[in-house]
Amino acid sequence: MPTKDVLRDLQLLLQSRYGLLHIDTEEEERALSLLHHVSDRISVPLFTWTRIKGLTRVDLRGSIFETKEPGKAMAHVAAADIPAIYHFHRIGSHLENDEVFRAHLKAASKKLEELEGAIVLTGSEIVFPPDIDPMVATIVLPRPGEEEYRDLLSNLIRDLSHRQYVEVNLSREEMAGLLKHLSGLTLLEAEKILTKAIIEDHRLTAEDIGHVIEAKKAVVEREGLLEYYPVEQTLADIADLANLKGWLAKRKNVVSNPVKAGEFGLSFPRGVLLLGVPGCGKSLSAKAVAKEWGLPLLKFDTSNLYNKYIGESEKNFKRAIRAAERMAPVVLWIDELEKAFAAGGTEDGGVSQRILGSFLSWMQDRRGEVFIVATANDIERLPPEFLRKGRFDEIFFVDLPERDTRREIFRIHLENRGQPGADFDLNGLAEETEGFSGSEIEEVVVSGLYTAFSDGKKLSTADLQAEVEGTVPLSVTMGEKVEALRSWANGRTVRAN
Repeated sequence: MPTKDVLRDLQLLLQSRYGLLHIDTEEEERALSLLHHVSDRISVPLFTWTRIKGLTRVDLRGSIFETKEPGKAMAHVAAADIPAIYHFHRIGSHLENDEVFRAHLKAASKKLEELEGAIVLTGSEIVFPPDIDPMVATIVLPRPGEEEYRDLLSNLIRDLSHRQYVEVNLSREEMAGLLKHLSGLTLLEAEKILTKAIIEDHRLTAEDIGHVIEAKKAVVEREGLLEYYPVEQTLADIADLANLKGWLAKRKNVVSNPVKAGEFGLSFPRGVLLLGVPGCGKSLSAKAVAKEWGLPLLKFDTSNLYNKYIGESEKNFKRAIRAAERMAPVVLWIDELEKAFAAGGTEDGGVSQRILGSFLSWMQDRRGEVFIVATANDIERLPPEFLRKGRFDEIFFVDLPERDTRREIFRIHLENRGQPGADFDLNGLAEETEGFSGSEIEEVVVSGLYTAFSDGKKLSTADLQAEVEGTVPLSVTMGEKVEALRSWANGRTVRAN
């Protein structure tokens, strides 16, 4: 929803005599700018409240006497008899714990329903008590769009150019890339990052895109729930998985050209669930998707969700999802999904089930461009709700690699470590590693290199064969479980290999 539409809706709610409004946003400056505009449109004064100054009218100096306390400020609003807009920010704790404040809030909002004015609360995590919630009309302020970032950059360059020489050296494609990487940042965050990039060397170039990415990484990781991953691998680094690669390739143009895709009737893809044997490339695929599609990769560390205090786990989940949506378009990687939402878990007092319900609802109804790559190893522990149509676009099964794939895996890991594949009997090694996963083959190469280095000699096929002979693969130690997983996946999933 563009900002102009939010302004129109805000004006409509005020004219419809809603006495209590909530603007759901973390950007106080943008919300306050909207309130300035709407107060001018309907010709009513705008008051703002802060803990330092109390209640002040924005077009006048000074503040209203004895209104620094939220309860007293709200009592003043309730006693006033003029149409006005009253803006309160970060007032959530008083909604939960201050009965006097809530009483004055209800009285004030009911009085303002008779006038053309309202109390406007801003914040992103406000929980309204049951007696207040029915009175509130909420407007979600969307994140800034490309045009808003473009206007911000243009104004910033103009203002800085009045004080110093500024050189802008960006091609059209580089400028588009810069604006794309600003996506998800507040205008204030974007302004700070761009200002620092420009004043450091009086230039704005393609190199500054890296500065934006690093700053964005810090913003994402601030909450401690999402981890910003560097994307280095490509799909070419993954042996086989031809069906998965083909599926992803068909959707790449939708991601890179969403406007044209929308005109064609296509929406941003929702995500995939990768089931399969551990060590066969599921996690690697998540990293490769982000690289191929040119999107940031966020890892959702579900182990950090749970908190011993009542309600905090649910809030953690909402913060993590909100952070992912802020960074959209993005690839969200959830590793070992079953560990976070194990089926039948009741020992946590129902917290995991409530988070599961919220997660499923978000997956079903989300509109942001967040592509989920979820991985799972144990189908028995995975709640069946995840397997229903509509949660993911597709469910792929990643099996143990076949002979030719094993040969390619050996080649990739050897050459990644400076060992020419032509120097080894790759066919023989592939034959001898029946039942090995990709990660087990990698470990064979790494262990062989340690042995060769310790012995002061060059790595040979014999070294690798010795490591193979000393390895008992997972397909043997957990053979029954692997076969049960394969049996379940047959006919229920699409083969990734």
